[in-house]
Amino acid sequence: MKKLFILSLLLLAFNSFSQTKKIRIISSEFSEADEKKYPGATILIGNVKIAHEGATLDCKQALLYKKENLFKAAGEVVIEQGDSIIQYSDFAIYNGNTKKAVSWGNVEINDKEMKMNTDTLHFDRKEQVLFYQTGGTIKDKKNTLKSLKGTYFLKEKKFIAKSKVTVVNPENHLESNHLDYYTNTSLAYLYGPSTITNLKDSTKVYSERGFYDTNTEISYFVKRAKLFLKNRTIEADSLYYDKRKGFASATNRIKIIDTLQNTVTKGNYAELYEQKDSLFIIDRAVAITEQEKDSMYVHGDKILITGKPEKRIVRIFNNVKIFKSNLQGKCDSIHTSQITGLTRMFRSPILWSGKSQITGDSIHLVSDKKTNELDSLRVLQNAFIIQKDSLSDDNYNQIKGRNIYGKFIENDLRTMLVKGNAESLYYNRNDETQKLETITKEIASDIEFKLENNEVVETKYFKKSEGKTFPPSEFPKGEKKFRGFVWRGDEQPLVMEDIFIKDKASIFLKPKRNNKAVIKAKKKLKKENEKRRTLPKYDFKRE
Repeated sequence: MKKLFILSLLLLAFNSFSQTKKIRIISSEFSEADEKKYPGATILIGNVKIAHEGATLDCKQALLYKKENLFKAAGEVVIEQGDSIIQYSDFAIYNGNTKKAVSWGNVEINDKEMKMNTDTLHFDRKEQVLFYQTGGTIKDKKNTLKSLKGTYFLKEKKFIAKSKVTVVNPENHLESNHLDYYTNTSLAYLYGPSTITNLKDSTKVYSERGFYDTNTEISYFVKRAKLFLKNRTIEADSLYYDKRKGFASATNRIKIIDTLQNTVTKGNYAELYEQKDSLFIIDRAVAITEQEKDSMYVHGDKILITGKPEKRIVRIFNNVKIFKSNLQGKCDSIHTSQITGLTRMFRSPILWSGKSQITGDSIHLVSDKKTNELDSLRVLQNAFIIQKDSLSDDNYNQIKGRNIYGKFIENDLRTMLVKGNAESLYYNRNDETQKLETITKEIASDIEFKLENNEVVETKYFKKSEGKTFPPSEFPKGEKKFRGFVWRGDEQPLVMEDIFIKDKASIFLKPKRNNKAVIKAKKKLKKENEKRRTLPKYDFKRE
């Protein structure tokens, strides 16, 4: 008897469970059966309403297949799931066993966060997932999203959009081929080639991975990131951009192109402040003035660029080195004004042009403001030119004076004028045998040189006061070097990569690479990547 009671309870529980899975008719104005036309179906017409496990379906007419637990609806179909969503369509098929629905014809679905429109929609009530693959639109309080394929997770309020995706609001237009979008936060996570265009000033951001907050206009990208501003383009491995604050932070393999000045700045960490028109860059920082024949590279521990286009000031600090095929240099810091075209080198400045070493208390380079090509050179106070004798390590041709003024033609140094208290010392060799024949020492008020291929081809003395030529054996050993002579040939950058060789530690502390906003963006992207791995992938077929 006891066993029979237990068996009865089990059967009752089984029957109750089976009943809960069956589609239940709540109302219908008319019902009939037509086995010939609709075998196994109950035909329902007029104000049809059915219920199934927390959801109701209303329509004008329907077919209910009790055995298959299948319901086919037509005419003003409305599906409601508690207070979570409400769906409208012209037609729908609902399977009570799988709890999956397919709706088509002017499909519209609403929940508290968004409104969706599509032609055909799949709904998995068990997993609480919506899916379309024939094009759809989602609208929330902030944005309108369109895509050819889309999956919406109701619990997470997360929408995965693929193929020809756009997210539009009054301020911005986003295009992508794959993104995840949260309707409750208006955050978009990008997983393919994506472009965000600001509709007010045409600023663009491109990336193939990252996230974008459509509320705050903050974005963080970690793959092929590019920021297109009015006169600058920034490329980097990773890029943080706050559009409203006009702040960008870039990391690793950075390339900043000034489209107006035809210059490029590179490094591994940079910060850009749009409103202040300022940029600083560190970690293998180099400023490149691009020219048709020969570009100039200037490296320093830190590069700071400020000012409006055509009025920019470039400051390069500590361990500065310059490389150009026919001109190299070194100093502690550099100041360049695009208004005047003047570049000033500070603290132990030195230039190398061909075989000549040029030093002075300060050195100025003047560029043509239109072409950016070098125009002239000024070596001020204690100007000194040294050229090592080609066949002797102890002999040096030397020119010394108060100031030196040089002229560039087609980026080559062609003339130099030593102005004031000019002195020269030359080791004269036979053109054919290269044997040292004489040593000439001259003193004049000024000396002018003409150069070809960085070699002196003509010398002119003004108001010469003294001069003497010695046989090598009679030249006084104590006069082989002028006062202030310092040979620095081992410091010369011989190839472009030499500018990154450090001679001493930088005295400037590098700024922190990550402010709080950037760190927060990195954590947010990492958290989303971990979360999306746990979501199931859907490929619905019409039931």
